[in-house]
Amino acid sequence: MNALVPQAGGRSATTEPQQYLTFMLGGEVFAIGILAIKEIIEYGGITPVPMMPSTIRGVINLRGAVVPVMDLAARFGRPSAEVSKRTCIVIVELRLNDEQQVIGVIVDSVNAVQEIAPADIEPAPGFGMRVAPQFIAGMGKVGGKFVILLDIEQVLSLHDMEQLQALTAAGS
Repeated sequence: MNALVPQAGGRSATTEPQQYLTFMLGGEVFAIGILAIKEIIEYGGITPVPMMPSTIRGVINLRGAVVPVMDLAARFGRPSAEVSKRTCIVIVELRLNDEQQVIGVIVDSVNAVQEIAPADIEPAPGFGMRVAPQFIAGMGKVGGKFVILLDIEQVLSLHDMEQLQALTAAGS
């Protein structure tokens, strides 16, 4: 059965469970849809770039490609976390203006890939969240606890993406 059901953000999704990569950031569990994830790499090798917003830590060389790296904690208006052995860069791939854009996001640690059924996804509350509401696609129930499902396209918004494109064009 692949009936379409409305989902947070006005998108449609199948009634089948979707897979999400769960990770820790500032003591909270977040998740990104697995289809946007290209790979997960060890933290390191970030080259700072002058004149970039505070949310952009710099760039990395990923098999010859210049990839901008966003500090997700800074993007959420929080202080950057201390880098530990478990700190990772999640490489996310998005489509922007009919072009594939690859961006790294820094997370405290990666947990696991979880399947979450649409029935287990609730709208985010309108208050009390420590993340801007436009960044949240919903709240997924996993093992009796809530996971904050990120709308990665909003997190890596068009304005920031244009800055990232300029950065990658300058590095090419």
